[in-house]
Amino acid sequence: MAVNFKKSYRFAVFSSLMITVALTLFVSVFFYMTNAIDWVFIVLFALVCFALSFLLIQVRVERFIYNRVKQIYDDVTLLDVTSLRRGQITTDMSSLTKEVERFAASKKLEIESLKIREEYRKEFMGNVAHELKTPLFTAQGYILTLLDGAMKDKSVRKKYLKRAGASIERLVYLVNDLDMIAKLEVGDLNIRYEYFDMVELVKDTFELLEMEAAKKNITLTTDMEYDYPIMVNADRERIQQLLTNLIVNSVKYGKQDGTTEISIENLIQNKVIVRVTDNGEGIASEHIPRLFERFYRVDKSGSRREGGSGLGLSIVKHIIEAHDEKIYVESDFGVGSEFSFTLEKAEELPEAPLVKSDLVK
Repeated sequence: MAVNFKKSYRFAVFSSLMITVALTLFVSVFFYMTNAIDWVFIVLFALVCFALSFLLIQVRVERFIYNRVKQIYDDVTLLDVTSLRRGQITTDMSSLTKEVERFAASKKLEIESLKIREEYRKEFMGNVAHELKTPLFTAQGYILTLLDGAMKDKSVRKKYLKRAGASIERLVYLVNDLDMIAKLEVGDLNIRYEYFDMVELVKDTFELLEMEAAKKNITLTTDMEYDYPIMVNADRERIQQLLTNLIVNSVKYGKQDGTTEISIENLIQNKVIVRVTDNGEGIASEHIPRLFERFYRVDKSGSRREGGSGLGLSIVKHIIEAHDEKIYVESDFGVGSEFSFTLEKAEELPEAPLVKSDLVK
């Protein structure tokens, strides 16, 4: 009868069998020479000899391999020794090799991931330092110039103080944006759900940004006349901030005498999709995957001339994710871009605004 032994026991089985055969032959020869052959005793001896040999070899080999491999883990610190359970120890070296390779591969992936995170951290810290340093040094330069004697000239004093104030204002704007992103990432910023008219919100946002758009003679418009309300369920203040960031971004990179258009469409039964479309510069395809990263700029020199913190689109992404919704980007370089995001459609008005933390309960 063929017996399929586990691969991890093969060494112990064959070693025990060889020892048993050798000892049984020796005992059989001894009994034969003394003319006192007892076949029952010989069979029992063979069984006991095989069992004891198998147990001793298996236990000793397991312990040997376990200690040696664990020592390797400790020495090279590639693998987590706590993940090496006794039940995983095998006496078959090919299986052991595969196990070690599997652990090494998983740890290699972790190391690569940590390297990417470290690079991202370095890039982020460098960007933060640069963005904070620029307005600080600018304000410092104007103030030091005033202290060196320029304060006596009234016109120069007023101009330099105004410029220093603008630099401080930019610094405050940057710090506030960083603070908001940090709160959104750790979930400290409550999302207050309420039902509101998205059409009205778009009109309000257009009014706030009319003067900004007028600098480039950019027209802010909707794709059609909305004579009826489109009610959504979201945090009105955050969605207005999101919409403001998208429109400001569109205006910033828009063409002179261009257009920024917003449309609101039914997506599925309980969702609407809001599209912000422009006929501006457009974005090259290689930049789109990194578009929502903090401080990432497609045109670094142009972005700094236009101002802003470099965090606008990152804030947009975090606000949408805090609502458990999606944001999409489509762009043709030299033609224009379209940012679209989904929101939950409102069916009926609630009695009071809902906070996201309350919904989780």
